Amino acid sequence: MTTLEQWPGQRLHAPFGRRSTGVTERITYGPYVVLTVSDPGGPRPAAGQFYMLTASERWGAGEAGRPYLPRAFSVLRAPAGTDELQFLLEDVGPGTKRLCQLRPGDELLLVGPLGQGFRPPREGRQPLLVGGGVGIAPLAICQDSLTPGAPALLGFRDGGRARAGVLLRDARLATDAGPVGHRGPVTDLLREQLTSPAVEVYACGPPGMLEAVRALCAESEVPAQLALEAGMACGFGACFGCVVPTRRGYVRLCLEGPVLEADRLDTAVFAGAGH
Repeated sequence: MTTLEQWPGQRLHAPFGRRSTGVTERITYGPYVVLTVSDPGGPRPAAGQFYMLTASERWGAGEAGRPYLPRAFSVLRAPAGTDELQFLLEDVGPGTKRLCQLRPGDELLLVGPLGQGFRPPREGRQPLLVGGGVGIAPLAICQDSLTPGAPALLGFRDGGRARAGVLLRDARLATDAGPVGHRGPVTDLLREQLTSPAVEVYACGPPGMLEAVRALCAESEVPAQLALEAGMACGFGACFGCVVPTRRGYVRLCLEGPVLEADRLDTAVFAGAGH
């Protein structure tokens, strides 16, 4: 039987207030940065949970500008027997740029773990991980937590980003235009795997990819758990900045997500997303 070693149905609650942590390692994979931080005494996260991160210094747009809001990041790894946390980052704007600039010895402020993570697969089903870009992050800790491990299908924009494929074990890769792995979207690889009905998909990535995953799984009657992205300012449900539509109304992703069952979602959540 496949199990998740830490059951996230009993959600771990983060203590209020930011904790100061130190960056201990910085590794690059093409344009991606993996930061390792030490969080002694902090709760250990479940697969799929996230943290709100800020740099302790120079976190703002200057004296005349507004400070940057904290950024939400899924945990990449939380190695057993350590107090370490790892996060996968990409410089896509001023806030993430500042985080990517951090080096060993720099201070990082965090709040977490937050949200609802992945749940164990249904009885008789084997997990299949599907990720795109920085969305591979929660799949790495998920793969670490599953007993036994699970195969992974990972998609990237280009060969440089595909270097991050080594962060998961035994992963099959796809790149939009080659030259690494399959040439085309990662959902091409997923379609091949869905011929077996005894799987359950765990996915995280850009909206277009997640909509394609949702549609393919619905067509094949395969259950899927999707880790979604939304703008988050607080992580505690106070700001209502991360609401997404479901078939039973709107939910705050930072509280009821970021992982939601695919068949629970209103397809409007992916409105305008390309496949």
